[in-house]
This record gives sequence, C-alpha cells and structure tokens, in this order.
Amino acid sequence: MKHVIVGAGPAGVVASGILRKLRAEDEILLIGGEPEPPYSRMAIPYYLIGNVKEEGTYLKTDADHYKKHRIDYLQAQVTKIDPKKKELHLESGKTAGYDKLLLATGAFPIRPPVPGIEDPDITGCWTLADARLIAKRCKKGTKVLQMGAGFIGCIIMEAIAATGVELTIVEMGDRMVPRMMNETCGNLIKRWCEKKGITVHTSTQVTKIEKRKDKKPRYLIHTKDGQQLEADLIIASTGVAPALDYLKGSGVETDGGILINEHMETSVADIYAAGDCAKGRDFSTGGYEVQAIQPTATEHGRIAAQNMAGVQTPHPGSLNMNVLDTVGLISSSFGQWMGVEGGDHAELLDEENFRYLRLEFKDDVLVGAQALGLTQHVGVLRGLIQTETHLGPWKEKLKSDPTQLMSAYLAKAQAQTLP
Repeated sequence: MKHVIVGAGPAGVVASGILRKLRAEDEILLIGGEPEPPYSRMAIPYYLIGNVKEEGTYLKTDADHYKKHRIDYLQAQVTKIDPKKKELHLESGKTAGYDKLLLATGAFPIRPPVPGIEDPDITGCWTLADARLIAKRCKKGTKVLQMGAGFIGCIIMEAIAATGVELTIVEMGDRMVPRMMNETCGNLIKRWCEKKGITVHTSTQVTKIEKRKDKKPRYLIHTKDGQQLEADLIIASTGVAPALDYLKGSGVETDGGILINEHMETSVADIYAAGDCAKGRDFSTGGYEVQAIQPTATEHGRIAAQNMAGVQTPHPGSLNMNVLDTVGLISSSFGQWMGVEGGDHAELLDEENFRYLRLEFKDDVLVGAQALGLTQHVGVLRGLIQTETHLGPWKEKLKSDPTQLMSAYLAKAQAQTLP
C-alpha cells in the first residue's frame, strides 16, 4: 500500500513516523513545498535571535532520517487532486499515485488589502526564507514596523527587538493577542512591550504604504487614526488562512478548513486531513474548528496516521491551548478562556508586577483560563480542564484565591485514586 502525505510540517512528519511504525512494509511518500528540509515554523524566532542555526529548526536533525526510515521525501507543489484516479498533479507536470492520502498542507500568511503592501520588499515572517531576509536587514537603529500583534507576531517580536532595531507595532484590535487574551491581559502585555522600548499602537490599522525613492526611512506608513509612521523594513504578520486552493474540483468538502470526522477522514474516501488546514473537533465545545497551533497539528498527524494504518482511533478533540513568550513575559490561555454563557469566574490581578490569572467555570468544572507572568500552573490548568474534574467545594476556594490551583488539583487527584 502507498501512503502519500502532502505537507511536511509537524502534522505530516509525525504522521510519516507513525505510519512507518505501524506499516513496516508500506510505501510512504512525504511531499513538502519548500526548498528546505521539513522544519518547524515555531523555531524561527530562535533562529532570528541566534539561539539556533537553520539546522536547529529542522523537525529531524538527522540528515538521513527519512532515508533510514524508508520515507521518500519529495520537494514539490501539489496543484490538483484527482480522487477517481487516486493521483496528485504536481506543478512540474508530473503525477503521483496513492492508496491513502493525508492532506497536511498547513496555512499561508494573508495580507490586508492595503495600497502599497504588494511591494516585494515587504516581508512576512512565516518561512525560513522570510527569516533570512529579516535577519539580514534588522540591524541596530533600523526602523522596523510590524503589522499585527497576534500569536505569531508576538513570538517574533522578541527576536526582532533583540537586534537593536527601533520597533513599532500596529494592531487593529483593541489589545495585543486579541484571539488569545481578554482586554485586561492583552493590555498588560502592551504595557510590558512599551516598558521594553517597543512602540505599540492598538485600535488602528495601516491604510496606506508609500515607498520613497532616495530617502530614508524608505517607507511612509499611514494609519487609520491619522498617524504617519516611518520604517526601513515592514513585516506583515496579519494572520493566516488554511491552504486549500489545490482542492478545487476534488470533491473534498471545506468550510474555512477541510472538514473531517472523528477519524480524521474527509468527505472523500481514503483522503484524510490534519493540522492547520483541517477543521477538527474542539475538546471544549464539541464543535469543529481550525486550531492553527503546533500541539493540535502533531496530535492530528498521529491520529490520522493510526487510522490510515487501519488502527481505528477516534479523535477526542483538541484543547485550544496557547503559551506565548512576549519579550520575556509568559502568557497562556486554555480552552474556553473567554468564558461560557451562564458560567462564572475567578480573577487575580497584580498590574504593577504584570501578574494575572483568570479562571472560567461552568457549574463546578474549570472550562477555561488565562494566565500572565505565572508559569507554575500551566500543567495544572490543562489537566483540570481536560479531565473535566468536578471541583465541588474547591470551586469556592479557587474563587477566593485562584492561586490554590495546585492544592485543588492534588486534592481531587488523591480523592480519585483512593479505594
């Protein structure tokens, strides 16, 4: 049997490894669309800051890994899928057949329709090629403007700021990381960044970019609130969308992502999907969402591979979980961090020391949380939410003092193990 995996990010690479373990004699083809070996985008900031070389971003550091495990690796772009013939059409004009197919094509960066943003010297920070350009052009004193302060934008911020540039952030939301943090927490992160010498503009957006000839800084940037900002380098970090264009005419159903069932199967027989391109089950809501985070991608890849190999494995749903380091300040959010209808919450705030903790409850079950400047509770928060532990009297204790999370977790865990 021949298994083909389109996409060489974490979902695809994990799936290839699981398939090899479960199907020792089967043929496996892994297709990646970039010229580098499979790598993790989440490692790019470490490359930018100089903590690792390019090789340190690779998902497998052994150069012969794929060959040793008899996984054929092909650098190519898939342009079309023909499920009737069970063939993939490649940009080169060649085709590749399959028996089982996994779509793990990830996402691609999107840019807002701003006049001037099409300039080829305006870069994203999504690929290693982008990172090379940024590393080359970010020198001490360089004026850099970053569009977007979402998850990816905040990850790369520290690496860019560490080069000694004059960094300005423009975010259209009313706070930083608005899809991960509430107003209180997002604005504490903003204050932290400003304290570190980064200029942050929220509740506005870039409306026009002018490239100036023979004048420095080379760009004049206009914002919605009437400001005019200058920059030598513009980095667009304004979100991503699932990569789906190659699916036209394939019959694979999509709705803001590739629709999959609990076994990671698409609407077309023998075609599975995983990672940032897939609309998978959300643990907290039971609904289906695209969770563009690496833990979900690797989990998807593992479960898809098991099902492709004939080991029936239902997907219980991925917990929406983000842990972020923004210029040295750690923040995290879990599950239904925005709260649920009819639920209540506990909150602890220490603005002076950039500490924040908010717990969201549905009845006596913890369903979501946010934390800032507090890392000791990360494992406990995830554990309590995923186990859907009934806290009983501990709920009121946590509402009085949210820092008692560890005590609550240990007490409930001990009670569950008693005979």
